[in-house]
Amino acid sequence: MFAPVYFDHNATTPVEPAVLEAMLPYFSVQFGNASSRHEYGRAARRAIDEARGKVAAAVGAQANEVIFTSCGSEANNLFLKGAAACLRPGALVVSALEHPCVLRPAEQLARRGWTLHRASVDAAGRVDAAAFAELMRERPKLVSVMLANNETGVVQDVEALAAAARSAQAWFHTDAVQAVGKLPVDFRRLNAAGVHALTLSGHKLGGPKGAAALVLDKRVELESLIAGGGHERGLRSGTENVAAIVGLGVACTLAAERQAAYARHVANLRQRLESGLLALGATVFGVAAARLPNTVYFALPELDGETLVGQLDRAGYAAASGAACSSANPEPSHVLRAMGVSPELARAAVRASLGATSTAEQVDGFLSALHATLARLRRLTAMSG
Repeated sequence: MFAPVYFDHNATTPVEPAVLEAMLPYFSVQFGNASSRHEYGRAARRAIDEARGKVAAAVGAQANEVIFTSCGSEANNLFLKGAAACLRPGALVVSALEHPCVLRPAEQLARRGWTLHRASVDAAGRVDAAAFAELMRERPKLVSVMLANNETGVVQDVEALAAAARSAQAWFHTDAVQAVGKLPVDFRRLNAAGVHALTLSGHKLGGPKGAAALVLDKRVELESLIAGGGHERGLRSGTENVAAIVGLGVACTLAAERQAAYARHVANLRQRLESGLLALGATVFGVAAARLPNTVYFALPELDGETLVGQLDRAGYAAASGAACSSANPEPSHVLRAMGVSPELARAAVRASLGATSTAEQVDGFLSALHATLARLRRLTAMSG
């Protein structure tokens, strides 16, 4: 079977072999419901408790701060809607470049009486500190700023932003789905700075789809999105996906252990890729800011991004034209628009996100495919002229 080179690790990652091995018994011999009182159920409960401890250890949290969810989108919705349900409507601040699973629930809250403010960003994709400080004068009750952007890879100074929000006594959440496993993430340190909740997701770091977590300061009161049997401290009812939760725990442990070596590896490849892209005349977004070590978001002005992704796929390279969760939207990236990028250049954007198995040979092949595509386009343009 033809298998393109995979440069879309920000969309999802392959399940690590050790993760799959740990999960398999919970599809067959260890099939118990964790709420059952017999040994099958107790075994499932022990597996969930062990996984909770592993997730907590990977991000410097306490086990009783980890709430399992089905995905990062659910965790983000749980925080925003769950916290809002326990408060009188007031001001809500999110950055202009949040993932749709933060922006859309924020907009829903705005229709229910909340005042939504979008914190502006600079041309490099960093939240404007002065503008953010001005928004804090609105005394927001809820703030959400992602730790690392899924498109550009730009890393926000969440500690400084949370410290600024503390004067407003706001509950501060960060979507760390793209950061965990790629950067050192320490919830205890973030919590001390003023971060009250953090989202992570298994399938972004070598774990399975269907398992994620909201790491939550116990002082924050949430109303559950899913009411029922009182699972997950009453915050997320429903029979637990034991196999996926076990996989999440193992994936988090492996990601934390390998993070430094992973970051060195992909950062070297990113440098190689960006040098080649710049030689081809590409614009690379976010280069003036700290970024995830594996992410390159670029545009070749002569090429439509969607078209280029299709051509690369046919050449044997899997990349993306934006966020996988919003790929059905034909509009230019809202992240790039917030950074002041023109709609024409934004439509040319392509994201390459590298992984632990990526190689220098694959990067060189990707650049060769791009060069050939450009040459072909120029020939067609000359013929039509």
